[in-house]
Amino acid sequence: MINIKEDENLSKLNHSCAHLMAQAVKHLFPEAKFWVGPVIEEGFYYDMDLNGQTLSEEDLEKITKEMKKLAKDGKRIIRKEISRDEALEMFKNDPYKVDLIKEMPDDEVISCYTQGDFTDLCRGPHVESVKELKHFKLLKFSGSYYKGDSKNKPLQRIYGVCFKSEEELDEYLKLLEEAKERDHRKLGKELGIFMSSDLVGKGLPLYLPNGYIIWEELENYIKDKEKKLGYKHVLTPPLGSVSLYKTSGHWDHYKENMFPKMKVDDEEFVLRPMNCPHHMMIYANEMHSYRDLPIRIGEIGRDCRFEASGALKGIERARTFCQNDAHLFVTKEQIGTEIENVIKLIKEVYEELNITDYHFELSLRDKSDKQKYYPDDEMWEYAEDTLRNILNDAHIDYIEKIGEAAFYGPKLDVQVKPAVGPIYTLSTCQLDFCLPMKFDLNYIDNLGEKKTPVVIHRAILGSLDRFIAYILEEYKGALPLWLSPIQVNIIPVNNEYHLEYANKIKELLEKENIRVNLDDRNEKLGYKMRESVIKKIPYTLILGQKEKDSEKISYRKYKSEDTIELSSEEFLEQLKNEIIKKK
Repeated sequence: MINIKEDENLSKLNHSCAHLMAQAVKHLFPEAKFWVGPVIEEGFYYDMDLNGQTLSEEDLEKITKEMKKLAKDGKRIIRKEISRDEALEMFKNDPYKVDLIKEMPDDEVISCYTQGDFTDLCRGPHVESVKELKHFKLLKFSGSYYKGDSKNKPLQRIYGVCFKSEEELDEYLKLLEEAKERDHRKLGKELGIFMSSDLVGKGLPLYLPNGYIIWEELENYIKDKEKKLGYKHVLTPPLGSVSLYKTSGHWDHYKENMFPKMKVDDEEFVLRPMNCPHHMMIYANEMHSYRDLPIRIGEIGRDCRFEASGALKGIERARTFCQNDAHLFVTKEQIGTEIENVIKLIKEVYEELNITDYHFELSLRDKSDKQKYYPDDEMWEYAEDTLRNILNDAHIDYIEKIGEAAFYGPKLDVQVKPAVGPIYTLSTCQLDFCLPMKFDLNYIDNLGEKKTPVVIHRAILGSLDRFIAYILEEYKGALPLWLSPIQVNIIPVNNEYHLEYANKIKELLEKENIRVNLDDRNEKLGYKMRESVIKKIPYTLILGQKEKDSEKISYRKYKSEDTIELSSEEFLEQLKNEIIKKK
């Protein structure tokens, strides 16, 4: 999916189209006043005050018609720089624009753009003429609030998108429709994966039985791999004292992303935003020799971060989530081998789960930012060079990103391209010389002297919540057999004659830990088969008299019209092989 905001030409086109829409609205609603109309990834929107009036689909059609009329008229778009006093006079009847003007820095150049009978306050840039804005689509409307604050006046918001040609617009609208069908929030609701409740709280998803099956399968999958590599798994509380985060440095560098502190007795606590301070304390629980290292502590840990309500998106971005987290306590000499093993594990998981569209990014500090990063130039130089050399020696292609490091050290992020939406981080591996010093961690080396270990922070699946969102969208809800909440749906042709045989097959499969549903409702066969497809169940068994007499089964795979007959033993073996291969 193209990111319109990041494309210079499309951004200019959509920004201009937002003004065209505002002009059309002003013609139809003369009392309208306008707040902001920015370009976004999917196009543009404009927030407006329609004097208490709410929009309807009919209004959207009228606005579209007026926009087309204005675009056909072809007025030039003219920029003019004005003084602050001129701006305040020009927009004196629009309190929203007056507020914008007053918030501008004193040295900022103020400009406005005029097209025909409409003038709008704007930095620009814009296209030359409204005749370039013929190929647009108003997508939807919704309510919003002035400055995004529910305590302020409610506004109306209209979303739209604009392209240079009708063909490009049509192609993009098809992609939007595809994105809508793949949206994990839609799929999560339809397939009974997760739900949300305003009474529980925004950004606090609730996993339903089907969703928790997927969760458990992924948790067991990654933990089994980690156990074979010598990881020891722990369980730590989802909150900690403020003192813990002051020691780690998160209180100074990450406080704005935490939930507010709460006081209990004489102690202050906060919901934890990450697991590393807890794991530091587990390491510090006993003395260690160099012979003990590396020590690999893993956890599927519950974290909470205060995300802005506008940034929340289902389980992809929530205020609580679980990290497939681990912290490796190593000597300096072990850094290379351990990071290579982490990269190897990431690649192995991606290959097994068919994740192919990804790249590596080496996230480094911005040397000019003296506030964001732990102040130790020697440590940073060593850590960054170490990570860079490991990647070069392993012949791994990567992109360097300045200013994206954690406050305590550089990191290697794996950026994936999901089926819909922008690229985001799935896996990460971070090198840390800072936290072990802050927590005074040590081990006894071969000369009997105390040394400070190095910590490697790593997450393979990242947030399990985000990973589930990723695979739901990647597979459009049709999950591979091993992850599917219901793996086999059994439909007896006639309950009176075939239900007993259907139950026999169900018991056979369940004994082998196959997740089975028996649809014995008094509904027509065609209806039940269609519902099996809607629920995206990998295998649907149709058991009638022929199957009962021959003691065989007939099945259809999801989205296949072919009916295949097998013995129950052959079918079971087929299922087991498919689950093992995780394809």
